[in-house]
Amino acid sequence: MEELEQQDIVFLELRQKLQSGLLFIRSDIVQNGADVKLESREESTLNIRTPERTYQVNLTPGVSLVEASCQKSPGVTEHGSHFRLRLNVEQPLDTPSSVIGRLKVKETNCFLCQSCGSRVLQDRVFRRVLPLPNGNWNTLVDDWCCHPDPFANRKLLPRDDDCLLGDTYILLARDSGCEQTLTQEVTSYQIAAGSSQISGEKRFSKSVMVSCRNCSALLGEEVTSEVLKFYMTEILVKPSEDGQCDITQHSSLSKSISTRLARWGFLEQTLASRLVELSSAQSIFRFSIQTPGGKAMILLWLLNTDTLVASFPDAAVRGDSFISAGGVRSGEHQSFQAVPAVKVLYLSCSDSEHKDIVDVWEKEISVHPLPLPQRSCEELLNLLSSNTSRLPAFLRSMNSYQVAYMRM
Repeated sequence: MEELEQQDIVFLELRQKLQSGLLFIRSDIVQNGADVKLESREESTLNIRTPERTYQVNLTPGVSLVEASCQKSPGVTEHGSHFRLRLNVEQPLDTPSSVIGRLKVKETNCFLCQSCGSRVLQDRVFRRVLPLPNGNWNTLVDDWCCHPDPFANRKLLPRDDDCLLGDTYILLARDSGCEQTLTQEVTSYQIAAGSSQISGEKRFSKSVMVSCRNCSALLGEEVTSEVLKFYMTEILVKPSEDGQCDITQHSSLSKSISTRLARWGFLEQTLASRLVELSSAQSIFRFSIQTPGGKAMILLWLLNTDTLVASFPDAAVRGDSFISAGGVRSGEHQSFQAVPAVKVLYLSCSDSEHKDIVDVWEKEISVHPLPLPQRSCEELLNLLSSNTSRLPAFLRSMNSYQVAYMRM
């Protein structure tokens, strides 16, 4: 019963490229699939009518249901009924950009702590915004050079007006205001064992961690005395007009819903958008979410990037305030917006049952490492697990992997 309460009562998945969709309705909402009526009278609006109430899904512009295309899948599961749909898609929705993808030259940006909204850097106008080479670029130099490595023990560092973009972080020159907005602390962490490391030997590295002075949230680390690394999951980057940075949206978000939900929403949107950018630019689909020390925490396999999802949790029907405030209408008529999402498979590296899969992934050169602070890795795993628990039972796993949809 507890598992049923966690599961969304209605779940809708739409594939824009395939122009098809899947609708699931929980068994305690509809006993007979014949009682479900689907209508798409207004453009980009889908009405799901059940005997008790109507669920309205606001689709993105240019997406609509093909009339009379709803077909109930054969067989009735104990958890509910599911239907297949066909769509008209005039123009696929563009994927939102991540924090890293939005940084441009000659634009004024302000940098805020994601946890509390405090300004952590002075406004910046970059002369150059450049991507850093792949995280393993140093190890590949020997394959390209017939002479000693000219880059040995050298780091790629930004100048004062530069912004260097890593896969999950940005490198910026320190400014004069950092002493008032940031704190530093020397910490040590264990480096993950490599293939060349003696079995049982533990190696440690020291790093200067950088935190927000206002709320003590970890933001990144010090690369040199003049260069700072900020992780994209810990900062907000907003356009600054006439020297003013609008943080009212962040403030109202924190007040309207719980801190954890606000944090999870930001983490989910930021990472999902970045996964799409990396897969599009580098044809990468398998990722290892790691700590800065290289310890693998989550294996993530990106499946679909053309998905729209909408779901109705129990709280929406009950009229719980923290969900109703997000645009859900209480009563007999419930409305939700279909949003772009990515479908992923994932595994926790701490799960001993899947150690063989983890070992295989660690040896695969096609698996791309994504370093994040350990707290963010743990939050991401909790987020994915919560996401999976809300899915219909038949969608929660694929082979040995768990399934999740990360909204953008």
